[in-house]
Amino acid sequence: MPDEADRFTAMYDDCRQRVWAYVVSRAGRQVADEVVSETFTVAWRRFGDVPEPPLPWLLGVARNVLRDSIRAEVRRESMAAELGSWADVAESDIAEDVSERHALLRALATLPEDDREVLILAAWQGLAPADAARVVGCSPVAMRVRLHRARKRLVQAVEEVPPPQQVPARVRITAGGEA
Repeated sequence: MPDEADRFTAMYDDCRQRVWAYVVSRAGRQVADEVVSETFTVAWRRFGDVPEPPLPWLLGVARNVLRDSIRAEVRRESMAAELGSWADVAESDIAEDVSERHALLRALATLPEDDREVLILAAWQGLAPADAARVVGCSPVAMRVRLHRARKRLVQAVEEVPPPQQVPARVRITAGGEA
């Protein structure tokens, strides 16, 4: 095993600076040391797979490590943004959200069935117009037109639907007969 350790050390000494320079050119100095370290860790674990000359293989490993690092950072940022959006929703007034949803559902109920169908396919089912067109049996262009018109009618219906009737507060009757 000392022979492998010596060969690895020689490869490390010969290639480390060039791998580091490659990573710096792609991602900057802040991440270069970590990526180079991970690259040579992979090289040590897979030392039997390292071809001659090792530099192209090492640069490929560094590229993959860097790509994985970037993906992990994107996932962390995405998760942080998602959690932040949940916090914003949690701070909103639930009664207002329920009231808006109720008004929207009431307006949706007043629309013709064809309008409801395209709105539900696009908004609630999350289908792209081309996919919704396949469901309904029309062209994607026709679906976009139908969706546009249905949205306009929904906005109009939301504005026209009267607000829910106010329920009068219960009147408490006291022993003396007064409220």
